[in-house]
Amino acid sequence: MFMTLRELLKNWEKTSNGPLTEREYAVRLTVKDAARIAALAEMYPSRSPEQILTELVGAALNELEHRLPYVQGENVSSVDELGDPIYEDVGPTSRFVELTRKHLGDGQAH
Repeated sequence: MFMTLRELLKNWEKTSNGPLTEREYAVRLTVKDAARIAALAEMYPSRSPEQILTELVGAALNELEHRLPYVQGENVSSVDELGDPIYEDVGPTSRFVELTRKHLGDGQAH
């Protein structure tokens, strides 16, 4: 599911949790970013700072994937409803999706 940052804020008004990996990632934040996370945790007390960071990373990755440039390849991958060709994407989007699937399949993302 693609969730924008705006939708994430609306969702924080409610509650939401997706499945989490067993793997943890250690990050160091700037002092200003740490203050922003603390401010969000105070604004949305049903969310821990860790939940806020997890959901922000997810929303940012969704937005990043959505904004990766499309690069038209030479091969037609399908046709649209009008019969016009749709060319394969040979840009970073398809590589990102392919590598994401790879890591989902081999357990590295779990």
